[in-house]
Amino acid sequence: MPPPRSGHEETRGDLARADRAVAEHADGTRATTIAVDASDAAIAAATGRLVELSHAIHAEPELAFEETRSVAKTVAPLIERGFQVDLGVADLATAFRATYGSGDLTIGICAEYDALPEIGHACGHNIIAAAAVGTGLGLAEVADELGITVIVLGTPAEESGGGKVLMLERGVFDDVAMAMMVHPGPVDIAGARSLALADIGVVFHGREAHASASPELGRNAGDAVTIAQVALGLLRQHIQPGQQLHGIVGDGGVAPNIVPGRAELLYYLRAADSASLDELMRRASACFEAGALATGCTHEIRTLAPTYTELTPDAALLCAYREQIADLGRVPIAPELEARRPLGSTDMGNVTNVIPGIHPVIGIDAGGAVTHQPGFAAASVNASADRAVTDGALALARTAIAIARDEVQRDRLLERLVRRQEEVR
Repeated sequence: MPPPRSGHEETRGDLARADRAVAEHADGTRATTIAVDASDAAIAAATGRLVELSHAIHAEPELAFEETRSVAKTVAPLIERGFQVDLGVADLATAFRATYGSGDLTIGICAEYDALPEIGHACGHNIIAAAAVGTGLGLAEVADELGITVIVLGTPAEESGGGKVLMLERGVFDDVAMAMMVHPGPVDIAGARSLALADIGVVFHGREAHASASPELGRNAGDAVTIAQVALGLLRQHIQPGQQLHGIVGDGGVAPNIVPGRAELLYYLRAADSASLDELMRRASACFEAGALATGCTHEIRTLAPTYTELTPDAALLCAYREQIADLGRVPIAPELEARRPLGSTDMGNVTNVIPGIHPVIGIDAGGAVTHQPGFAAASVNASADRAVTDGALALARTAIAIARDEVQRDRLLERLVRRQEEVR
């Protein structure tokens, strides 16, 4: 049995362990700094190309699932850097996966590039795509050192169609341990929130007749639309906080002298979370039914796109992003205000409900315009938008580096990935 250690020996041992811990921390800090510097330098070197990409996508806006030119432009710098690019993944012609590295921690960066009808890139998806490419280029520079695999994911049809939902369901995200993207807006919001969304069409079927000679023989589907919308308008007084409903008449008839035999409403229903959305759908469905019942019509409710769930930012990734974006001189709105500023809805919500992820907003000077206004489309290629491309890339890449270098967070992400893959099997 060894003799008991003296108090002096124990003290010396404690000091030695403390010295080793300090040295290991210093080594880790130096390694992180070196990785950040290398990533930053790669993004800086690509700045001209990234801005050119943003402007090129903006100049030729393409709608959901039709973004062929935008995809070609987005993958070009990734192919040049040595990424392995797979086009048409998930049976979607304008979806892609671009992969670099072979580390065990797989980091997914989502690129969006679809535009809006008539007002083009009024949501700034050109900025999203360019920032995603920049992030990929920065992380590729340090992939081997960090033991990561970098995947830039081309995700079509965010505005309408739910490209990420389809890609998620079809296994494209199965090996992704963390997912990130950055979206432009009028202000910086680190912990951005969004609403759950149902995209529906309601078709009313009546009976055509001559509107003057024999209106009594008709069953007016247009009137059914009117009654349903009045009912929805009255419902708005009684819906829960966070619930929204808004829509347009997609089809109201063909001529004034023909009783409409068919009419259609196109509606978005939104709510703070999926459970609240289900409740709103139940109440709105009663309004659609009322329109049909009152006019002697029939009706059917169709789901037009996958349902979007609310954003659920990962706390650790969000904390790391806050620190990085602040280091770049940006001041996001206060965390206590974030929940009061929902961004509408995004299919990235579905991703963050399955995979640890973040979807921050990076601010541009839009002259008072907000997303989905023509003024925001114009602002999406100004000097502040160009800066948002590079700042977004820098912040996301630095966030990924910080997480990859943090053994606790790295282990957490890898363990969660294993559990998710086991559930899928």
